[in-house]
Amino acid sequence: MNKKFIIIVILIFVTFSANTKENSKYYEKGIKNFENKLYDIAKSNFEKNIVRNPKHVQSYLYLSKIYKLKKKNDEFEKNLNTALLLEPKNEEALYLFISKKINDGDYEIAQKKLKIFNQSCKTLCDKKFQLNKLVKKSKN
Repeated sequence: MNKKFIIIVILIFVTFSANTKENSKYYEKGIKNFENKLYDIAKSNFEKNIVRNPKHVQSYLYLSKIYKLKKKNDEFEKNLNTALLLEPKNEEALYLFISKKINDGDYEIAQKKLKIFNQSCKTLCDKKFQLNKLVKKSKN
């Protein structure tokens, strides 16, 4: 009985490891294609990654960047919202979301998200001052 249990656990682990490697393969390809400005191919890679891992925040974030470049605002915001739903304190997603809301003239939502950004920033703190300035300037 012990040997069967161990074999089953090993099989599950091997299957899970193979799926994880395949999933990260699409994400890594997406990053390379994005950096090479092959946005349609990158979009496809990120979408394939999301099918296999629906909670992959970075894939949603890159999709939003692609849609921003293609000026598809609804898709841009939809993917940003999904990224923030999965990870509410994601700095890059918050920054992009706040910037979009300021550009849209939705200063109340921008200010609410800015509070979260100010409390949770670690790597994009230099952007905090820029966003604060934009929100204050646009209120006047």
